[in-house]
Amino acid sequence: MPTSRPRHVVTETDDLAHALDAAAARWPELTRPRLLARLALEGHRTLEAGAEQRRSARAAAVRRYAGVAAGSFDDGLLERLRAEWPE
Repeated sequence: MPTSRPRHVVTETDDLAHALDAAAARWPELTRPRLLARLALEGHRTLEAGAEQRRSARAAAVRRYAGVAAGSFDDGLLERLRAEWPE
């Protein structure tokens, strides 16, 4: 079928064949090329979900620790530290 989209050639290694066989058990109606595309999209969704979980965990950590060091340093400390360094 004519297309302006890029095409990809993939060699079916033993590992890829195993993954395609497992995918065929789950989606028996799909051809091997369609299984490959499905696996790629499922992998992408998994990566995106993992990235969102990491973002949420970082945001939760920021909220949890926000302000824990408040009051640890007295007023004027920054100016005193800067005064110790020559210009």
